[in-house]
Amino acid sequence: MKPCELCPRFCRVDRVNHLGFCGAGENLRVALVSLHKWEEPCLVGQNGAGTIFFSHCNLKCVYCQNFLISHKNYGAEISIERLAEIFIEQQQRGAANIELVTPTHYTEKICAAIDIAKAGGLKLPIVWNSNAYENISTLELLRGRVDIFLPDLKYFDDETAKTFSAAPNYFSTAAAAIKKMFELVGAAQIKEGLLVRGVIVRHLILPNFRRDAIKIVDWLYENFGNEIFISLMNQYTPIFHAADFKKINRKITTFEYNSVVEHAAKLGIKNCFVQIGKTADEKFIPDFNLAGI
Repeated sequence: MKPCELCPRFCRVDRVNHLGFCGAGENLRVALVSLHKWEEPCLVGQNGAGTIFFSHCNLKCVYCQNFLISHKNYGAEISIERLAEIFIEQQQRGAANIELVTPTHYTEKICAAIDIAKAGGLKLPIVWNSNAYENISTLELLRGRVDIFLPDLKYFDDETAKTFSAAPNYFSTAAAAIKKMFELVGAAQIKEGLLVRGVIVRHLILPNFRRDAIKIVDWLYENFGNEIFISLMNQYTPIFHAADFKKINRKITTFEYNSVVEHAAKLGIKNCFVQIGKTADEKFIPDFNLAGI
């Protein structure tokens, strides 16, 4: 982090003394440790995914549901050693895995915590839940440490990515990152109903952008077939600054969502999670109350 080149923005700031685009300083900052039961079924098990939500983010999504921690930087600072302890505590609680949420800007410190925890008896799969705006060199640090990658693939069109997430060259960067993730862990492996290794790519369908979503589905199938899982999400909720952007200031329609799901089925995609019911609700946003820290 001196200078910081962990993500594609290459801020090159000395994070001991300055802040870059993501707003993260030198120390780990965490907002919530929980057993999360609202993930894809193969990540949840009986007790839930062992989520650790990190503060700050290298994207600035105008509709971010976790804006309290991503934009407003809410959270508490912890040491590498404490993070390793949290991993072990999640295992003792019966978590299905250790899920690291928005971790990229802390990669090196998280790697150190993983090494400490594994030496101390951690056996659970490690899940890297990120926005896919990643550097290949940073992802290489995760070789042998992370078992499951859970990236978002947010946009196909780069102008849309710049408008809503301040992310130039998003698709080309994220596409290369997802290919690297697949190289690191390979095809999906399920044991006793749980994913133990592999990639799940999430796509949150935005209102008025179903064609963009279809292009993403096409690209994923062309490049990975059924060796990865795809998760098509209908839970978009217009919060935070979404009201400032007319196109995304509403929930998606049933038609918009079903047309993308039906397209995936026609392509021959079999490993695809879909959402049923009214998931576009603020009640599904985690309560970032510093629990478990």
